[in-house]
Amino acid sequence: MADAGLLIGQRHRRISELVGQRGKITVAELAQMFGISQVTARHDLNALAGIGAVVRTRGGALAQSDNADVALAMKQPLRRPEKMRIAQEAVKLIGEGQTILLDSGTTTAEIAKQIRGLKLQSINVITNALNIALLLANVPHVNLVMLGGVLRPGSYSLGGPQAENALQGLHADILFLGFDGLDPDIGLMTPHLLEARLNARMLAIARSVVAVGDSSKIGRRSLSVIARIGQVDRIITDTGVPDEMADALRTRGAQVVLV
Repeated sequence: MADAGLLIGQRHRRISELVGQRGKITVAELAQMFGISQVTARHDLNALAGIGAVVRTRGGALAQSDNADVALAMKQPLRRPEKMRIAQEAVKLIGEGQTILLDSGTTTAEIAKQIRGLKLQSINVITNALNIALLLANVPHVNLVMLGGVLRPGSYSLGGPQAENALQGLHADILFLGFDGLDPDIGLMTPHLLEARLNARMLAIARSVVAVGDSSKIGRRSLSVIARIGQVDRIITDTGVPDEMADALRTRGAQVVLV
């Protein structure tokens, strides 16, 4: 059945869902299903592959494995303007003397870069990410607390029981939490089981929880649930999120900020 009337963003979400359900799809199948040319179908798959939603193959695409650990160096350039806008909005929430908890990820790394330039006397930053620690190590107004644990190759992220235990006795005013997928009915998700466990401990010590991620991750699902939408105070994302999706998140109790 032709679906030529769909907006590009809607079509991309439908394609991503189809690939996830079927495991694979061809350019010819997409062209027929959506009433578009094969050239347009190829462009759609290339765009989805660019954000890690599918794995591009000759003549089609495969579903992205939940266990795939995409290297940080590959993820960092993707949708960078959106991540920068999200980070600029996020740091507006940070006040003098507060304790900030930064999860690992490319968007939270952009927040760390923005923290470097804040005109504050002193804040505390707790993180489990080596790259974020390096960004903040020599910043005069930042008192840095680094969690220990097992390093996840390619992501510079530390996790496991050591990282979880290191959070005992600590408190954070704001947790900035990244995610790989976000669904209104399920919540925030990641493909990494140990990361989800650590994130749950982070949620427990934070007074306010702010989820940060670009719109390509909204509507995607992954293996492990980090938190339900009701556990999140605010979601900062970009204007690529469809209105109906933003409304669905708001009805579940989260404040949604689009930048």
